[in-house]
Amino acid sequence: MTPIRHNHSDGDAVLDAVRDCVLAVGVRRTTMTDVARRAGVSRMTLYRRWPDVRSLVGDLMTREWVAAATDAMPERRPGTLTRDLIADGLVAGVAAFRAHPLFHKIVDVDPELLLPYVLDRRGASQEALLALLADVLREGHADGSVRQGHVERQARALLLIVQSFALSLRTMTDADDTELNGDAFLAELRGILERTLTP
Repeated sequence: MTPIRHNHSDGDAVLDAVRDCVLAVGVRRTTMTDVARRAGVSRMTLYRRWPDVRSLVGDLMTREWVAAATDAMPERRPGTLTRDLIADGLVAGVAAFRAHPLFHKIVDVDPELLLPYVLDRRGASQEALLALLADVLREGHADGSVRQGHVERQARALLLIVQSFALSLRTMTDADDTELNGDAFLAELRGILERTLTP
């Protein structure tokens, strides 16, 4: 799968400014004035597209999470099963997500921002990731490396699995765990995905 690339635009410059503000002071202390100043635009320019900081942060999270996921997908090599591509990509995606500075800042300072996407509704980044998963699952069905099933339901099940590892891994890792950076748990995730996908 080819990673999604975006041309740098005014919207990207604004989201870059939001990212810098959030990394510096967190979501709650970021203001539209701060973002406008960093982006070099007026507040009215921001308000024409985003009603508040949370909507800006929502778009930022979508951009960052989808980029992390697509960049983590390994390049297809001759003879590689689509099943292996999916499992390797999802494990690498979880590792990239957990290492992402924006994720660390939100979890440490504004964790309530993530709750709606865990308990209440799907966000734009989740919808984008589901679409990407559905596409690659169809490839796996076609080459016989992924068990047949309802594509959208399989994609949702996979996202539920990787979300639990991405969001809750540190609650399951003991302070005296001898494995560094959750590598042992990522190996467990790889095994779960392999068994889930195998026909």
